[in-house]
Amino acid sequence: MSSCESGNSEKESDRNKTLPILGNSHVNEFEMEGKVVQDTVYHKIGQFKFINQEGREITNSSTDGKVYIADFFFTTCPTICPVMKTQMLRVYEKFDNEPDFMILSHTLDPEHDTSELLKDYAAKIGVENDNTWHFLTGDQEKIFEIGQTSYLTTAMSDQTEPGGILHSGAFVLVDQKGRIRGVYDGTKEDQVNRLMKDIPKLLPSNE
Repeated sequence: MSSCESGNSEKESDRNKTLPILGNSHVNEFEMEGKVVQDTVYHKIGQFKFINQEGREITNSSTDGKVYIADFFFTTCPTICPVMKTQMLRVYEKFDNEPDFMILSHTLDPEHDTSELLKDYAAKIGVENDNTWHFLTGDQEKIFEIGQTSYLTTAMSDQTEPGGILHSGAFVLVDQKGRIRGVYDGTKEDQVNRLMKDIPKLLPSNE
C-alpha cells in the first residue's frame, strides 16, 4: 500500500471512529423471557429550563433528537470568552444549516445578561436569529448547577477571578440522547477543529 493510500485509509477510519460516551455509567440487570439482561445506563444531561435571546423557553424537549454543543460564558467576561465566541462562530458558520444541530451558550451572569442584551450581543457577533444558536439566561444557581453536575464543567462564583466568575472554556458535545460524547477546549483552534470533525459522526447523515 502506498503512503497516500495509507493516509486516506487513516482519514476514513478516523471519520468512522465511534465517539466515547463520557461520564459515570452503571449497569442495570433485569430478567426478560427467563434470561438475565444487562443494560448500561449512561450519564445524561439533567432537566433544564432557560430563556433564549428571543425570549423563548428552551428545555430538554428543545434538544431532543438534536446533536448540540453547550458552553458557558458571560458578555462582560474579560478573559477567555471573546476567544471562545470567535471559535464557536467557526462551528456555527459550518453547521448553521444543519437541521439536527444546535448550540446552547449559557450566561453565567444572568442578572446583567438579559434576553434583550443577549440578543444584541448575538447580533454583534453575527448571529441574526435563534434557529441554531441559543444564548441562554435564567436562574444563576441553576446555570451553575447544570454546568457542574450535568455538563461536568467548571461554573461558579469566585470573587478572586476577573469578572467574579470562574468557568472553563469547554465546548461540550452532546448527542441526540443527551449523553456527553466529547469535551474540547474552546480557546484552542486545533481542539475546535477536532470538534468540527466529530460533530458529523453523530449526525443522522453519517449513521
